[in-house]
This record gives sequence, C-alpha cells and structure tokens, in this order.
Amino acid sequence: MSIRPIKRIIEAKPTLEGAGVHLRRAFGFGNTSEFDPFLLLDDFRNDIPEDYLAGFPWHPHRGVETITYVLAGTVEHADSLGNHGAIGAGDIQWMTAGQGIIHQEMPKGDPVGQMHGFQLWANLPASLKMTPPRYQEVKAVEIPEVVEDDGTRARIVCGNFWGKRGPIEGIAADPTYIDVTVPPGKRKTLPVETNRHSFTYVFSGSGKFCNASGPLAVPTEGSNGLRPLHRPQQITAHLFCLTAVTKSQCRPAKTAFASCLSRASLSRNRWPGTAQS
Repeated sequence: MSIRPIKRIIEAKPTLEGAGVHLRRAFGFGNTSEFDPFLLLDDFRNDIPEDYLAGFPWHPHRGVETITYVLAGTVEHADSLGNHGAIGAGDIQWMTAGQGIIHQEMPKGDPVGQMHGFQLWANLPASLKMTPPRYQEVKAVEIPEVVEDDGTRARIVCGNFWGKRGPIEGIAADPTYIDVTVPPGKRKTLPVETNRHSFTYVFSGSGKFCNASGPLAVPTEGSNGLRPLHRPQQITAHLFCLTAVTKSQCRPAKTAFASCLSRASLSRNRWPGTAQS
C-alpha cells in the first residue's frame, strides 16, 4: 500500500461574510483547482453572539451544492421554495442549488452563546447545473458512527467508510465526508482512491501528517476573541476528511492533491488548518 504525500498545508484565514459574520476560511474564491470539485470551506465558530447573529440573510445560489454541518448552536434556514427549519449540533444540511434558489441561514448560539459549524461548497458538473433545487436534511442520530479498537471514531456523513454508508445520497461528485476523532498519540491510515481529490481539515487538536514537515498547529484560542470550545486539557484531535472524484471523473492519480489523514500523531488544541496532498 502506498501513502499519498501531503502537497500543501493551509491555515484558515479570518474573513467577514454574510451580514458581518466573523469566520475562518480554509479555502475559496481563488484558484480552487487543487480542491476540485470543492469550491469553498468556511469555519464559523464563535462565542460572541454579536459576531455571528447577523447571519447570512437572503442570497442566491446557482450551479453548486452547499453543505452545512453544525457542531454547536443551531442554524435556522428558509428558502424561496417555501422550505424552512433548523439544524442543531451534529446535524447536516445538504442543499443542491441547481438551476437556482434564494435562501437564508441564521446562526443561533447554544445556551452559553457558542456557535460552531462549517459550510462547504461543491461544484456541479455542467450536465447538472440546471437540475431542480433540493434539500437533504439529516439529524445527528441518523449519521452512523464507527469506533475502532484504539478509540478512533468516525461519523460517516456521505459515502462508504469502514463498512458503513452515510445517509446523504445522490450527490454528483460521489463524495466521502467523514468526521474523525483520533485519540492522542495514535496513528491512523485512511484509504483514498487514486482518482479522487481529498483534503483533511483539523478543527481541534493537531496532527502530524505523512510527509509533512512537522506537527500542524491549529489553535482554537487567543485569536479574534475566540475561546476554546473544548477543555484545554483535552488533547484528542478532531478533524474531518472529504474526498470526491474530480470533474473529469477519472483523472489519473498524479493529479490528486490531498491525502486523507495518511498518518497522525496528535497533540494539543490550536487553530484550524487544512492539509491537502
């Protein structure tokens, strides 16, 4: 078995989005060919309500899919088709914009004011750009979880992994989306097909990836007023990994850019970063 090398490590950057939401952007609105078909990844975490309550009022999407994953707090949503609802901790909303939709997403903190979630954008192939819009909303209890003997946990949102299949179906890029928790000091190797782009986003703890120059610092404290969402003494690393076939669907392995957490030896909480290979 060969290990795909890490090509690049990126630290998420502070960004203002929507009506003034303070968040971190891992990638997006630039050259995203290395992440194809993914276009953008935002990490919106905060415990200062005035920094996120303005939310993301009515705005359009077309030709893409947006994936919202909530870890703390809730996100209330509504759209021009009359759909509305809320997703909470552990829930997923997968929206296929297709030929066009107008919607809004309004984050609300948990009882102590903390809000944490992610939004990922995925491109649709040309043949599906004008498909009718749709929602897939999945509650936390519907997402299967696998626990390895060493304590590693994986929640499978989409795709097949470790003998389980995620509940999100019918996605053009055939993605695998997993939320992984690796105990401190453990080493894991995760399979990635050679015709897939892949990246891993570390949002708590830290990891040393195969062929990386050293442990990747990913602080969750001391930046822009953010305080830890996890206890400082907790040194388990939390990350999610996404893989998807490229737009050509069968691009050769030499163009694949992100190894999905090839190996990791884990240490303390820092700020988030993305590894791609």
